[in-house]
Amino acid sequence: MAKNHMEINANSDTITGVKLTRLKNKRSQLVWYIFLIPSFLGILLFMVYPIFESLRLSFYQSNGTIENFNGLNNFKTVLTSGPFWNSVWNTFYIGIFQILITIPLGFIFATLINSTPRGQSFFKVIYFLPNVTSIVAAAIIFAFVLHPEMGIVNYALEAVGLPTPKWLADPSTSKWAVILLAVWHWIGFVIIICLANLQAISPDMYEAAKIDGASGIQQWLFITIPNMAGTFAFLLITGWIGALQRFNEVYVLGGPNGSPARSIQTMGAFIYERGFTGFEFGVASAATYIMFMIILVFTFLNLKISKMKL
Repeated sequence: MAKNHMEINANSDTITGVKLTRLKNKRSQLVWYIFLIPSFLGILLFMVYPIFESLRLSFYQSNGTIENFNGLNNFKTVLTSGPFWNSVWNTFYIGIFQILITIPLGFIFATLINSTPRGQSFFKVIYFLPNVTSIVAAAIIFAFVLHPEMGIVNYALEAVGLPTPKWLADPSTSKWAVILLAVWHWIGFVIIICLANLQAISPDMYEAAKIDGASGIQQWLFITIPNMAGTFAFLLITGWIGALQRFNEVYVLGGPNGSPARSIQTMGAFIYERGFTGFEFGVASAATYIMFMIILVFTFLNLKISKMKL
């Protein structure tokens, strides 16, 4: 009996010890959750709340202080606005040419760097520097570089006898000024992503192709490019999302109305102009959700197309 009683006490002590250990573990985990509270509150305050507040404002006529329920009229105002559709056209024009130029060019540069036995780290740093440069600072520099009279680009063109465009002063060339800036700023990111995937392709595939008599061009066409399909899909999707949200550089180069003659005003700049220049926060909120739907649709289409290719 005494032995059984001692065993029962030992078991109860073990159970108590396990419970105490579990309680301590829960308390230690609770401490870590407490550290997450500031970040969680920041997400709620600066991300979640603005999303729902913008959705609410899209149904109101608001100047920031006075609000009146407006139903779907804000969406009608945006969808029947000439400047809005002009901003959509500008956004797509700049985005399409940026992607068509940057991804193939970045892939070619990445292929050349990958084939270089020495100095790869140096080339990575050189090409990636524009990407870590502030887009605002880069836009200010480009405004000087592309100045029609004092810019170094026109100076070089004039030196070799080529015509000197007015760039940002002419609506016919202003979009290409933004495209040049976008390509210069984004190409480093494309090169780094492509280079990482190129170095992940198994060398055995190239060795087998060499044994079968495949040339370097054939290896590039039938081994390298097919293995880059997932990378191209990623760059296409991220490139489109960034292009459709373009604001900073066009604001610096042309202001909220995308001067000259609204030629570089994007959807983001249109939203800023209506909200913070015209104080039409309801219209700006409606335009924001229309832009969100456009981004959502194009992201979905890009995913579908990428899966079809894969």
